[in-house]
Amino acid sequence: MSLGLVRRMFLVLMGGFSMVMSLTSAADTESIVLGMGCFWGAEKRMSEIPGVLDVEAGYAGGDAEKVGYYDVLGLEKEIRRGTTRMRNHAEVVKVTFDPIRVSLETILARFWENHDPTQGDRQGNDVGSNYRSAIYYTSDVQRVVALKTRDIYQQALTKAGFGRITTEIAPLRNYNRAEDEHQDYLKKHPQGYCGLGGTGVAYPDGSAKTAPPPLDAVKLNFDRQLVVFEAKDCPFCKQFHADVLDGWKAPTPVVATLHSNPPKGWRLEKALFATPTIVLFEKGREVSRYTGYNGDKERFWKWLGFQLLTPEQQRIAFEQGTERPFTGSHLDEKRPGTFVDPITGAPLFRSDTKFDSGTGWPSFFNPVEGAITLHEDLSHGMRRVEVRSASSGIHLGHVFDDGPPPTGKRYCINGNVLKFVPDQE
Repeated sequence: MSLGLVRRMFLVLMGGFSMVMSLTSAADTESIVLGMGCFWGAEKRMSEIPGVLDVEAGYAGGDAEKVGYYDVLGLEKEIRRGTTRMRNHAEVVKVTFDPIRVSLETILARFWENHDPTQGDRQGNDVGSNYRSAIYYTSDVQRVVALKTRDIYQQALTKAGFGRITTEIAPLRNYNRAEDEHQDYLKKHPQGYCGLGGTGVAYPDGSAKTAPPPLDAVKLNFDRQLVVFEAKDCPFCKQFHADVLDGWKAPTPVVATLHSNPPKGWRLEKALFATPTIVLFEKGREVSRYTGYNGDKERFWKWLGFQLLTPEQQRIAFEQGTERPFTGSHLDEKRPGTFVDPITGAPLFRSDTKFDSGTGWPSFFNPVEGAITLHEDLSHGMRRVEVRSASSGIHLGHVFDDGPPPTGKRYCINGNVLKFVPDQE
């Protein structure tokens, strides 16, 4: 027998061995299909469980054998109009796991924790039967565990003040894999956010810490309040805390929560799908939101500035505008105190460095240390040095070399983008 023939036979045998090993590995895994509302956040949260091998976005539980994203949306519109009696598919994730490394009960415990299973045909403000909570099982063992974990979690929810679980628990039927653009969505488009958590009520299996209480609307500012919706173990949330929240001086009150629901009686305009999501509420209603954080502080403060500043302030702050001389704020302000950034609240200039330059704009000979940044400005055919706030990046004015001692500088600042905080007596 030739050496080449022996080599070919060896490769064939090894190939067969690999196939057997692959089949064995597949036979040792288990899958269950879960509906948790929008499958983007659900996919990421379930994939983080140790022992989970794969999470696939899909559609299941409806009457049609073959569907896609727009089929599901179209049928939901017909259901709302009352022109069909067909059962629609739910957005689901197919969770494949190694039962030796992680139990089905642990998988379902995290399922219950990572969405609100009491909302019927909706999840948050995503309304429709396609967003229903569901467990689609493939064996009687899975059915028994699903019912057992439901009853355990219902006790925890009831104790926390939530209503009855509405999760559909039924045999799997008509599963369809979702389109490629919906697979690993938050991995493809991280943009500084993590998958969303659920009610904040821990599954009582001893593996999770006691959840903090939900936000109390009475303790919040009803007129204007920022709420940061977070998730446990979300690195982008931790970065937002380090970069922004931990040094918060802004006049707008802010609070962070691990709950995906707003305070009782308050309203989100649409469902949350990722964390961190920063929502601005006014009179208990969402007026704007900022989803994700990847370290771009200036972008966050610009978003907040567009919610808080007047159109004239926005023109100065974000378009390098200039107020007309002798028309801005604080020109005659002489009280002891600090001029601060109107968005972040960070100190910019002390009043004891302010002087009357006669130019028509508030003028200072020295900023608070680290409060500003300087940038070359060649606009309008001139060569000037622009002054920006270091905390928010907004345009403040310009600096010139014709100021008084001891610095010889004149920081010529637009008064309309300053906020004055008087010293406490």
